[in-house]
Amino acid sequence: MNQKVVTTFYLLLNIIFSIAIVLLNKWLYVNTGFPNITLSMIHFIMTFIGLIICEKLNVFCIKNLDIKEMILIAMTFCGFVVLTNLSLAHNTVGTYQVAKMLTTPCVIVMQMIFYRKQFSIPVKLTLIPITLGVIINFYYDIQFNIIGTVYATLGVFVTSLYQVMVNRKQREFRMDPMQLLFYQAPLSAVMLFVVVPILEPVRQTFAHNWSLLDIIMVVLSGVVAFFVNLTSYWIIGKTSPLTYNMVGHSKFCLLLLGGALLFRETLAINQLIGITLTLIGIILYAHVKMKDNHTTGPEFETRETKPLHKV
Repeated sequence: MNQKVVTTFYLLLNIIFSIAIVLLNKWLYVNTGFPNITLSMIHFIMTFIGLIICEKLNVFCIKNLDIKEMILIAMTFCGFVVLTNLSLAHNTVGTYQVAKMLTTPCVIVMQMIFYRKQFSIPVKLTLIPITLGVIINFYYDIQFNIIGTVYATLGVFVTSLYQVMVNRKQREFRMDPMQLLFYQAPLSAVMLFVVVPILEPVRQTFAHNWSLLDIIMVVLSGVVAFFVNLTSYWIIGKTSPLTYNMVGHSKFCLLLLGGALLFRETLAINQLIGITLTLIGIILYAHVKMKDNHTTGPEFETRETKPLHKV
């Protein structure tokens, strides 16, 4: 089959799966009230099963690693997935998606503070429209709520911390994201298994009369979450970072449309201004980073989709 056709096919699959996982999770929260942490635990378990199948099919190879090295990163993995899911449950799809864009400036600030990393002036300037756009969107969100804002803010912070840690681990142990995820997923599932009885009504969850549709949607969300990762790995390996960034921008816009159509989430004109500012900032950031990497060599990338583990 023609390589361009294969690449286009995987790009389309990635866009479809990435949009589907957010909308599926939102549907579960809105229509069933399915427990958040339990859903995250199910995702981790299904991801691990998928990785075992991929390893058997020689998609990747397992590298030996001391489990103790992964405990902290597994904890932040739990935090970032649970908090971003809570943000999705308590915010509109649009606000949830826009808030995630703050990960880029947050990661940069963390690297400047903790690792003394230097970034060019153009890179720093692109963070202004990103941050300003997110603030405007939150301020004018007609469904604004304090708890949703707290979850979104904590989600951005923990996600950024997780991204910095994963990048360091990948370099330290020379492992790709799938090899790291093979250890993270089961460890994170065990951690959530311990906290679920403390934070969620387990008896009520088991006693609830879940419909067949509810169960299908839960399983489907876990399967889709895994395939988001799988197609993302393939795309990054076979295409340029610029292509992947452009795909990310299209998903951003389509998710806003999906939220408006499926959950009747209306956007005020000021929100649209904020979203536009954020999108412009992200595009400018990607452009500047491409130029910097071309002239100085590759360095840590802070795009929203790397690491690739999805909610």
